[in-house]
Amino acid sequence: QVQLVESGGGLVQAGGSLRLSCLASGPNFGAYTMGWFRQAPGKDREFVASITYSGSAAYYSDSVKGRFTISRVNVRSTVYLQMNNLKPEDTAVYYCNADSRIWLVPAAGRWPGGDSWGQGTQVTVSS
Repeated sequence: QVQLVESGGGLVQAGGSLRLSCLASGPNFGAYTMGWFRQAPGKDREFVASITYSGSAAYYSDSVKGRFTISRVNVRSTVYLQMNNLKPEDTAVYYCNADSRIWLVPAAGRWPGGDSWGQGTQVTVSS
């Protein structure tokens, strides 16, 4: 099972940008679908974005589409989430996820994520 460590969270004003990183340890990073989820206080964890094992396809929730971009560099075992035009409603703990079931389509509303989770990184957007 892959271990995941997120970084890059912080406090930013509305309209600002942050880039989250998730470093994976363990073999065969390129054999995992990767994704980002988030959980705001008092709410359930929700899907944000995902990217297939090869990086050929990416999926986004409607709430972040056009503002966030997910990418991966397999030789660095790292997945990124570039977040632009941040809004106060983006405030949450962001979690990295890895799923070895690469045959699943990791689309919003269809993909629950895999078994590997990071510890989370806090993103706070002030108005």
